[in-house]
Parts: sequence; C-alpha cells; structure tokens
Amino acid sequence: MTLLVQILMVVLAVAGTALVLLGAVGILVLTDVYTRMQAASKAGSLGAACILLSAAMYFSELELVVRALTALVFLMLTIPVAAHVLGRAAYLAGVPLAKESVMDELHGRVEGRTNSPGGQDEPNPPDPAPE
Repeated sequence: MTLLVQILMVVLAVAGTALVLLGAVGILVLTDVYTRMQAASKAGSLGAACILLSAAMYFSELELVVRALTALVFLMLTIPVAAHVLGRAAYLAGVPLAKESVMDELHGRVEGRTNSPGGQDEPNPPDPAPE
C-alpha cells in the first residue's frame, strides 16, 4: 500500500468521523425536528460514506470492498428517503416549525396541517374564487 493511499484512507476516516460528530452536535443544538433531521441525515450519510470508503481501501480484498460499496449504496438510497418520509409524517402530524422559521412553503398545500412557522394556529387561506 503506497503512502498516498494510506494518507487518503486516514483523511477519509477523519473526515467521516468529523461529519458524524457534526451530525450528532446538530441533533443536540438545532431547534426543531426538521432541522435536526436534516443534520442527522446529511452529515450521517456523508460521514458513513467516508468511513466505508476508508475501510474498503484499508482491507482491499474484493469481498470486503464489495460489501462496503453495497452498504454505501444502500445508505445513500435509504437515508434521504427515510428522512423525507419522517419529515412529511412530522409535518402532517402537526409538529410545529421553529419560531425562527420565516416561511412554510407547504402551508395550505397539504391537507391536515394548519400550524404556521411560529407554531400558532391560523386558518387556511380561502381558495381563490373561480373565474
């Protein structure tokens, strides 16, 4: 194994660890379920990708590389979908947005949701009159 490959493995492992740590800090620090979920899904998936690539480079046996890449593809396909589904379920369940949120683009477009960004209930705006 060349020095360049070893350096790349260490950089990937450290970057992956840092991303996973940032995701964990984001879960603790951010204000509402939507931003927490975004931090966990983005940082967690990218961190896991870096760690899996580093492990695949370290072991460099075909079977282990295939396993690591298969796990990587699985994570990249499922984590964003799971985060979207959980976010949508939270929105439909009426979980309020953070008070700092300035816009709710789905307000009035999705049935079953009436909470505004600040968590105050507002009636849905009336439908425009047909012309």
